[in-house]
Amino acid sequence: MSVTETTHQQHGDDGTRSPEYRLAQNALRGLRQDLFHDPFAYHPLPSRPADGPFVRRLPARLRTAAQHLPHAVVGAVALIALLAGALGGGIPGGDVLALLTGLLCAAPVVATLVRPIGAFWMSLAATPVVSILGGDGGDWPWMPGTFVSHLAVLVFVALRTRPRTGAWMWVLTFAYAFLADILFGRSYYYTNSAPMLVTSAFALLVVSVWHIRRAAEQEVNAQQTVTAHERSKRTALEERTTIARELHDVVAHHMSVVAIQAEAAPYRVENPPPELERAFVTIRENAVAALTELRRILGVVRAEDYEAPDAPSPPSPTSTPCWSTCATRGSRWRR
Repeated sequence: MSVTETTHQQHGDDGTRSPEYRLAQNALRGLRQDLFHDPFAYHPLPSRPADGPFVRRLPARLRTAAQHLPHAVVGAVALIALLAGALGGGIPGGDVLALLTGLLCAAPVVATLVRPIGAFWMSLAATPVVSILGGDGGDWPWMPGTFVSHLAVLVFVALRTRPRTGAWMWVLTFAYAFLADILFGRSYYYTNSAPMLVTSAFALLVVSVWHIRRAAEQEVNAQQTVTAHERSKRTALEERTTIARELHDVVAHHMSVVAIQAEAAPYRVENPPPELERAFVTIRENAVAALTELRRILGVVRAEDYEAPDAPSPPSPTSTPCWSTCATRGSRWRR
């Protein structure tokens, strides 16, 4: 079998695959791109814009602080996760185990400020570690600190990414909860997988709706901007068309009358002198030249790309014969 035949055979196999297979293949490709491709990449949380609708209403002294409001919210939630982890892992303030579990709970939340996808993996990895360190036969698979931490990480990462990433994080959370309950859940008194899954699903749904609404608003704003630009462009074109019509109706009409009268004038005088005939010929030639230039100007005015005329204005040497003709007729002119 030749190389060409092998290539055609491969394309034929791709075409015969079922839609379900292609859908699963695209889904797995999206999972790899969202959560497995460079998960610990550096993506710092940006500050709020100074001209935002919320920040610009504040006094000048509070605007700088309000720009870092998202960072303050993340820090406050991390502190709550730290306290919840310490209270769930030992005696707060006097136990090393309590401090360790609290830090393990707070670290993923803080990591969402700079490495959002990596923070999700940190939270998922810290969940069983905290459960083992503070395991007393109580909550499983999420201790109070990891419950707060993982839920906050899901929401913060979903806010900074697209809805598909939030859906994949929820699927992996469901897979972890399912495996944890099947393998180790029997030795614990209570499993909180259902509360975590339901609460996180509702939170991610709200975030997804926010993303969709924000994208729709941005699209509407972009369309309004384009519409306003087109309306302005159309208005300018209509104004230029009006100017061109007025120039054509007034100036072109009078110049045509001048050219016709200059051509007919020698026949209305019996035996006109040669100088008079040459003067009328010159007047007619200048009127015809002016009409030609006026037609070019009208074409430029009517065109959409009016800022780029098809030819420059004639330089001074080109206009010298016209000035000389005017001088021979006895008119004064100045360069």
